[in-house]
Amino acid sequence: MTTTVPTAVGTPTRVVDKAQYGLAAFLVVVGASVLVDAATLEDGFADQPVQPYAVPYVVGAVLTLLGVLLAVATARGDVPEAEDGEDVDLTGGADWRTVALLVVVFVLNILLIDWLGWAITGALLFAGGAGVLGSRTHVRDLAIGTALSVGTWYGFYSGLGIPIPAGILDGVL
Repeated sequence: MTTTVPTAVGTPTRVVDKAQYGLAAFLVVVGASVLVDAATLEDGFADQPVQPYAVPYVVGAVLTLLGVLLAVATARGDVPEAEDGEDVDLTGGADWRTVALLVVVFVLNILLIDWLGWAITGALLFAGGAGVLGSRTHVRDLAIGTALSVGTWYGFYSGLGIPIPAGILDGVL
């Protein structure tokens, strides 16, 4: 959809959303970076029909293609429209306190994961994030976080063979 703004003389002027060009350029740069990095990967398993290095090629190509398509659409005059059901007040400011508290929760997770392990810090990450975002059911949040973190620990460690820190629960899990 092309958006036009009438001028004083009556001739409509097309509005160009320059931020869309920035996003398109970002997508192309990230896609090209992924493609260049994928070219440095070595062959994986010889018996696999699709090698592990195929995924970065697909992701890089899709990102680059989406960036080019977004630039073409922007050049044609397409601009995004707000959804009718949008319930976000765009006139209000950002809640920097919430953002800062979430950053603290993430940093604490990073600092404690080797010592406490993923099963504990994952539960604290979930409960802390939920609490910062307004949940008042702390026991339930800890229970859900524990179930998710222990489940993902077993999924990665036992299912995929990817070691995740067990921390103080080493030998228990």
